[in-house]
Amino acid sequence: MAVDWGGLLMNPGVVSATDYTSVASINIFVALLCACIVIGHLLEEHRWINESITALVIGLCTGCVILLTTQGKSSHILVFSEDLFFIYVLPPIIFNAGFQVKKKQFFHNFMTIMLFGAVGTLISFIIISLGAIGLFQKLDIGALEIGDYLAIGAIFSATDSVCTLQVLNQDETPLLYSLVFGEGVVNDATSVVLFHAIQNFDLIHIDAIVVLKFVGNFLYLFFTSTLLGAIAGLLSAYIIKKLYFGRHSTDREVALMILMAYLSYMVAELLDLSGILTVFFCGILMSHYTWHNVTEKSRITTKHAFATLSFIAEVFLFLYVGMDALDIEKWRSVSNSPGKSVSVSSILLGLVFVGRAAFVFPLSAVSNWRKKSPDEKITFKQQASVTIWWAGLMRGAVSIALAYNQFTSFGDTEERGNAFLITSTITVVLFSTIVFGLITKPLVGFLLPPSTTGHLSSVTLSFTSEPSSPPRSYLSMLLGFGQESQVEEEQTVPPPPPPDLRMLLTAPSRSVHHYWRKFDDKFMRPVFGGRGFVPFVPGSPTERSLHPCQPSKSEPEGDNPPPLSPVPGTS
Repeated sequence: MAVDWGGLLMNPGVVSATDYTSVASINIFVALLCACIVIGHLLEEHRWINESITALVIGLCTGCVILLTTQGKSSHILVFSEDLFFIYVLPPIIFNAGFQVKKKQFFHNFMTIMLFGAVGTLISFIIISLGAIGLFQKLDIGALEIGDYLAIGAIFSATDSVCTLQVLNQDETPLLYSLVFGEGVVNDATSVVLFHAIQNFDLIHIDAIVVLKFVGNFLYLFFTSTLLGAIAGLLSAYIIKKLYFGRHSTDREVALMILMAYLSYMVAELLDLSGILTVFFCGILMSHYTWHNVTEKSRITTKHAFATLSFIAEVFLFLYVGMDALDIEKWRSVSNSPGKSVSVSSILLGLVFVGRAAFVFPLSAVSNWRKKSPDEKITFKQQASVTIWWAGLMRGAVSIALAYNQFTSFGDTEERGNAFLITSTITVVLFSTIVFGLITKPLVGFLLPPSTTGHLSSVTLSFTSEPSSPPRSYLSMLLGFGQESQVEEEQTVPPPPPPDLRMLLTAPSRSVHHYWRKFDDKFMRPVFGGRGFVPFVPGSPTERSLHPCQPSKSEPEGDNPPPLSPVPGTS
């Protein structure tokens, strides 16, 4: 049942029968969210059952109960809306992904991530689209246009690597975790950009000019969305650095960070750009600059606030997907052809397998050709490429939202072919998330035994891996996003590393990350702040905990404060 938010806001004291039903629906849904969190906590020791599977199963059970109580008329409490998904639910998930990402690992492997996330998604899109054109026409599932087939390619190119990421340990296998995580986010953004590019073109009469315009529009959306996110993140860093909000209120710092992050997403949607790419890179820039410009209290607050919002949004998403999977109206349209429905779902699942394999293994070879260090290579022998292939087989809420946008009108399917594709999308998402999700942990344990994690781990030092740390490091770990620290001049030097590790640290490879560090330290951080360039605010926590970029008036210019262990962040 749809919720009439306007009626509730305009007349909060007068609750009609319809509004009462809406309020009751919201209460039930919130109670289910609480149940998912409690059950997920109880199942914490059994990590092969993650929050996504828990929320899906609870949603399916709730849908069955609602079907029985309504005598088969409905199976869900709230009507699914792609606007609700893209405007309210998706932004906190994607922003937190960028905000919490290990940026050193992400940008060190940036070219490989872009190779898998952008080029790989295009390859998968082509294979799935061509396969759908060739196979669905033989099944005669209904009248589908060329735009529908291309939309199918974009819909099923969007991966959901949540299950695999919950099993992988980013401290034990940082290289593999970084690749799976980064490729998943770039993949989702690329799929959405492809989907919108398809909708913006008349694909009935395709020629070379239309193809060139399509490619140009895709590149325009991709790069302008990324640029907008970077501008929003830098603007927030500059404002907070110059105005020193922490002198008076940490609440203003936190509020400004949250609002500017959401504003970047909405501006991108207003300009018909990719909000996913915009808010993701806004999160990266905010954690790199803005987060270091606020007080310690604001750092703790923003870190946990963004993570909490993302967690609730993810649970909400999978809970509703589980309930909506049993929507009787969608299944009634295909009930007279169950065999054909199973065939469509099987074909889509097979195309996902083939499309994923078609780019993971060849692009892994291309990436390895560029790498000089054997520890940075994605080899089949260590099963890393197999794990990356498996991580991208699961489909999630992005696929469902795009399918609803393409094949439904206000949640209803009017044509038989659209009903087949909606139900098949739901089937593929449920099957891949539950079945593949349950297999993921034992499979990853088999493919990546503990003896291989050391080889796959990238060269990194972490506070969490040190046997002992000074008392200050406890706060550092709380503020550290779980990210690796760097050996800097003012840091307490840990025990000497092994000779090969010391050699790599003293003579790093000339990667994109290396040149970015030089540019960042010379031009960006002095203007926008960040670690080592935090503004000095007398009377605030920064005065006691952070090395000021300029001496205060009460200190002689020649005196330097004693070195403190730095807050772990990114480079």
